[in-house]
Amino acid sequence: MKAVQIMSFGTADVLRINDVDRPAPGAGEVLVSVEATSVNGHDVIVRAGELKMVSGRRFPIGVGLDFAGTVAATGAGVEGHRIGDRVWGMVHPRQRHSVAGAAEYVVVSANRIAQAPADLSSVDAASLVVAGATALIALRDSVRLADGERVLVRGAAGGVGTAAVQLAHAMGGHVTALARDRHAELLTDLGADEVLDHGSTTSDGIGPFDVIVDTVGSELNCYRSRLAKGGRMVTVGLSASALAAIAASSVHGSRRIRTFSANPETPLLRDMADLVTSGSLRPVVDSVYPLADIAAAHQAFERGGVAGKHVVTVPRGSV
Repeated sequence: MKAVQIMSFGTADVLRINDVDRPAPGAGEVLVSVEATSVNGHDVIVRAGELKMVSGRRFPIGVGLDFAGTVAATGAGVEGHRIGDRVWGMVHPRQRHSVAGAAEYVVVSANRIAQAPADLSSVDAASLVVAGATALIALRDSVRLADGERVLVRGAAGGVGTAAVQLAHAMGGHVTALARDRHAELLTDLGADEVLDHGSTTSDGIGPFDVIVDTVGSELNCYRSRLAKGGRMVTVGLSASALAAIAASSVHGSRRIRTFSANPETPLLRDMADLVTSGSLRPVVDSVYPLADIAAAHQAFERGGVAGKHVVTVPRGSV
């Protein structure tokens, strides 16, 4: 089978589409025939060598955090999943994988997949796995957004940002989206009450907010200062400066900056499917690339300016 692998750390040019043996599921595992995956920040920083503590330094390293497809085989003891079921899921972000979601087949633990929403294509489903899970954990579990609270979503036009705008709106928040001005119409349609152009907006001119969801990872202390009393801030845009700001906020301030690594299992994936079915969450896809062009998808992600997700399809026999 074909699988995208990192053969050395570096730019998108280090990605290779290799012929590898098709894996077989062990006890408690499922083999998924992948139809689509998406590009996430995790994929890019692993490829660049910035997560060696997770990925290790032994090559090859698999690419692709999330996936949508169909169950091709099940291991011993697996219940609730049958061959042919349409599923979505995610490989474990804190484990090393030689083959991951950007492959024709991937093996994962059965507790890392769930039935994909029936009305979503595999492209749309793949676009929501990491983005939707991250936004849901951030708003529901990390900051516990309450009805009527004022929410700022920073980096609102990206994958996590577009999901966070929708979920914050569905949870009764008054949503301010900070993004490029050209995305204002999209973000308003997704539920933003106000859209601010990040190119002309400074942190000291806005707020206060009860909740801030940051997907950028810079200037965190500046935005933290815009929290109201009792306000909460969470960031998913990790960098060296972001980690320093998180550490400082936990020591010196009551309004600490939270962070987490999205690691959804079956119950959360089912919750997301319910949100899709109810109309509270819908996919936003910026562009679609075939597996053969995954390097171009990574390059597009790194250029920024995205509205939603870059999705990679996995057609059989076309690479």
